[in-house]
Amino acid sequence: MDEFPFGDSDNPVPWFIYTSLGLGIVLCVITCSGHVAAETTNGCCLYLYMLFVFLLIMLEAAVTVDVFINRDWEADFPEDPSGSFGQFKYFVRTNFNICKWIGLSIVTVQGLCLLLGMILKALGPDQYYDSDDEYTSDRVPLLPNSAHPPTYVVGDPVYGSNSSSWGIRINGKTNR
Repeated sequence: MDEFPFGDSDNPVPWFIYTSLGLGIVLCVITCSGHVAAETTNGCCLYLYMLFVFLLIMLEAAVTVDVFINRDWEADFPEDPSGSFGQFKYFVRTNFNICKWIGLSIVTVQGLCLLLGMILKALGPDQYYDSDDEYTSDRVPLLPNSAHPPTYVVGDPVYGSNSSSWGIRINGKTNR
């Protein structure tokens, strides 16, 4: 146990730092899966992203409900020898209505974002895609009315007519 920094120490484990670090890693994974889903337009990645966001919202809602409904919510947190938790409790108790509405509005906005993501998936790229080809294309644009790059034609360059006097004289001499 000597190799662990908090094994035999009298100091408490810094649970807040570990929790913040864990939540930061989880948010990075969720954001990364969202970027992969948006870039590849893969339905599986989009569903995985929506699952991660749903689980995060449920965790936030559970903590919010525990703090605002449970009268003994202080017992759910570890002991704090620094006294900062007491200041936090005092702040929450004095500003209970503001904290309640801020917490509920954050969870509501996140839920609406998840609902918007599900609506966008339902209205996704396959809804308006109609093709007479035998094989479906591997990639369909995420937005149905996206601008396509112009087509290029490869061939000999075509020049316009030249009405200069030199061209008229040469053509006149050759037609004799």
